[in-house]
Amino acid sequence: MSKPFTPKVVTANALLEGDVVYLDQKSEWVRDLQDAEVVTDEASAELKLLEAEARGHEAVGVYLADVAVEDGMIKTTHFREAFRAKGPSNYRHGKQAELT
Repeated sequence: MSKPFTPKVVTANALLEGDVVYLDQKSEWVRDLQDAEVVTDEASAELKLLEAEARGHEAVGVYLADVAVEDGMIKTTHFREAFRAKGPSNYRHGKQAELT
């Protein structure tokens, strides 16, 4: 018996900058998890994944990441994704530079 499908986002790394990116409802790459499209059915997720994989000139390492929507906010359900969403672990780079 297979596991039931859980909500997902399409994620990858931007080819030029290396930033973590997510596919939004317009099929554009965005850098904020809250702007990502949450896909709730398996067929749509697979189509979105194929579409994103075909755009290798924009992003690499494309995959589906599990998420949950709580109080209207997209939350990661795995430590790896939470770590990726925050940006580099060095506070002087990327998304975390704004925190200093």
